Amino acid sequence: MHRRPAKLLAVAALTVLAAGTVSAATACEPGAAASAPSVASAQLTVVAPVDSIAALPAALPGQPSAAFAGLDERARRATAEAADDGADITVAVLDRNTGQLVTTGGGAVAIASVAKLFIADDLLLQVSKGQTTLTPDDRAAFDRMLRSSDDTAAEDFWNRGGGSAIIDRVVARYGLTSTSAPDNGRWFNTTSSVTDLVHYYDMMLAGTGGLPPEQASLILSNLAASTPTAPDGMVPGGVYPQRFGIPDALTSEPVAVKQGWMCCIGQDWLHVSTGVIGPDRRYVMAISSMQATDADDARATITKAVETMFPGGRI
Repeated sequence: MHRRPAKLLAVAALTVLAAGTVSAATACEPGAAASAPSVASAQLTVVAPVDSIAALPAALPGQPSAAFAGLDERARRATAEAADDGADITVAVLDRNTGQLVTTGGGAVAIASVAKLFIADDLLLQVSKGQTTLTPDDRAAFDRMLRSSDDTAAEDFWNRGGGSAIIDRVVARYGLTSTSAPDNGRWFNTTSSVTDLVHYYDMMLAGTGGLPPEQASLILSNLAASTPTAPDGMVPGGVYPQRFGIPDALTSEPVAVKQGWMCCIGQDWLHVSTGVIGPDRRYVMAISSMQATDADDARATITKAVETMFPGGRI
């Protein structure tokens, strides 16, 4: 966890867009905790086994999903309910088969540990080009960085990859229009938007961002093995529950997620939940929430928003 002053821009009117108009995405752990987290309440989400991860599917034209019927209204309701609880949320959900995007809009925020996606992507591209190699210890650290959001591993790979230049390279390859390198050189202060994040996931899955499919599968298999808690020296007990938002709400779907959290941005906790949803990886989602409350309530708010959008625990 780290501390970072930033602000979440006002939520724009909700729109439904085609994939070609996705402007692009989202964050992990900064600051001092408002209260001790309830680690015992974290629930393990069933995910696809790492050893049998499916080949990455291309986003093919298809019929509109029944799950998207009324999703724009449910997203508006989730946003309004969160606002009643004092939270600002932004969300984007993309159907990769049809290109349909439902989003509440919103600007860029510091994405905290979600930036580890970009660190991993850049590192694996270098590996695929023969520009670097990973030792067994490196590979173990890489897995910890994505599964358990290990900050020490992220810091090491960030420094080895040239720091902020990592973000610049990823932005250029994926055409991310709302993503920027941190202004102070710290990876957790990388900024992005929910639309940039779903754009990133979609292109990574499709192989159109330059990362070879076998390397993309390595990232996704680790996200599918996301652990219930993460080491976090900034909170009481030294661990933080990672089961909020997507994995805590979509309990009837296989998910592969990267989570982020940070306190405090002003008086607010920031939580970001991002990932790929469904057995065929048809859907990608990113949601961020800023709320001046304690950590437990902040996690509950972002989870409730996803539950409102997708009742019954599935898309």
